[in-house]
Amino acid sequence: MARYVFITGGGVSSLGKGLASAALGALLQARGFSVRLRKLDPYLNVDPGTMSPFEHGEVFVTDDGAETDLDLGHYERFTGVSARKTDSVSSGRIYSNVLEKERRGDYLGKTIQVIPHVTNEIKDFLRVGEDEVDFMLCEIGGTVGDIEGLPFFEAIRQFAQDKPRGQCIFVHLTLLPYVSASGELKTKPTQHSVKELRSIGIAPDVLLLRSERAIPEKEREKIALFCNVRKEAVIAAYDLKTIYEAPLAYHREGLDQAVLDAFGISPAPKPNLDRWVDVMDRLENAEGEVRVAIVGKYTQLEDAYKSIAEALTHGGMANRTRVRAEWINAELFEREDPSPFLEGFHAILVPGGFGERGTEGKIRAAQYAREKGIPYLGICLGMQMAVIEAARNLAQVKDAGSEEFDHEVGKKRFTPVVYHLKEWIQGNHIVERKHDDDKGGTMRLGAYTATLAAGSRVSEIYHATEIEERHRHRYEVDVRYREALEGCGLTFSGMSPDGRLPEIVEIKDHPWFIGVQFHPELKSKPFAPHPLFADFVRAALEVSRLV
Repeated sequence: MARYVFITGGGVSSLGKGLASAALGALLQARGFSVRLRKLDPYLNVDPGTMSPFEHGEVFVTDDGAETDLDLGHYERFTGVSARKTDSVSSGRIYSNVLEKERRGDYLGKTIQVIPHVTNEIKDFLRVGEDEVDFMLCEIGGTVGDIEGLPFFEAIRQFAQDKPRGQCIFVHLTLLPYVSASGELKTKPTQHSVKELRSIGIAPDVLLLRSERAIPEKEREKIALFCNVRKEAVIAAYDLKTIYEAPLAYHREGLDQAVLDAFGISPAPKPNLDRWVDVMDRLENAEGEVRVAIVGKYTQLEDAYKSIAEALTHGGMANRTRVRAEWINAELFEREDPSPFLEGFHAILVPGGFGERGTEGKIRAAQYAREKGIPYLGICLGMQMAVIEAARNLAQVKDAGSEEFDHEVGKKRFTPVVYHLKEWIQGNHIVERKHDDDKGGTMRLGAYTATLAAGSRVSEIYHATEIEERHRHRYEVDVRYREALEGCGLTFSGMSPDGRLPEIVEIKDHPWFIGVQFHPELKSKPFAPHPLFADFVRAALEVSRLV
């Protein structure tokens, strides 16, 4: 049966609970334990699927089709364990489940209350799969004291009481601010945060202190005394040059040992950290450098494209190359010639997105890459824009566009080379969708198989003719334009197994030009870079050597 580690935060948000959880998972794996990581979010959205990227960053999609918090991306990247629907839950989902049960009469006429009905639903969620792994790491979103998070804190308090003694521990992350006027690190925010946590019945076993300066021994002793934790369990969480240093940094500070000590696991298995030593070696000892332009819609917030940024870094690691990713707002190219902005870049990436804003700029970026022979990777909408560009400028479909944009304005302006996907096969059944369906969870979501054309560039990159990748979209390239586009050099090199849905397009007579309908970035890891990103960076590196 799994041991549970609950990771909470206090004082301020954005301290790095997700990264700390992921790093701890990696360290426990390095000691030979199996792990699973989960995220409990207090917001009332059922999931992040309908949130703007400006609100919540990217939406991370699992193989089984869940739209989840971006922290699950950290979990996968650090542990290699594929996330599931059962690894992410929000207050909205919990309350929806409770209300559905009430409507069905499952509660036999009882008055429905936060305690015990909502907290029991949360505990049921926590128990799923507890016999599958050695450690279950559960991150609680938000900070202690937030009113919306109280049911989760009460639920994990009850859960720890229900389990045998020593089966659950609590790790609490707080800020240790430095006041330059007095030249001191201040411990009071941590003391007050722990006091708040203890007031609801939870006593932390391990404290993580986020600090930009070294923590003197006397401060550690003071915090241990006033917060009632062992001094060895007061762990520094310093600012790092890269997130991939976190496992090694936390190990140096003794986080994994403190956690194992809290569970009474002794003697603890020795860790094998070779994987993370190699990752850091590849990052710190790069032998080349490339510049990649990311022409997107949500460039004001880099977390909107978090997995893409990390996958590019992984691609760089595979080639021992430093990737300088630069974000360019696609709307700029709707007013300006892209050439002055894109000159000097060794590759161009156009990511996914929704809605018409910025799409003409993305089309012009694809055109620039095609005409100038610059490596191009189009992801989801980025593939669709590359197809529309080829249809307009090569296949002479002058008004080529997407049904998505016509739907926005309520009238036909384009020939829909990209159309609204109303039906597809998932497993052994047909899924149907309509324009006026609810927005949440109605896209083609999760892992689907694609068949690659033998001898194509992508089959060589993957070393396979059948792959499985994660999708998140509701519009598709119309296969009826395949013949016309292939006659102009744009090859449909990846298709759904039934041959109805284009998955990959490429231009053979080009240094590197690939568009994919799926999101390869979601499966990339620092110790296992995604082959598309690894080869994309390789192609960019070749261009840089010619300059």
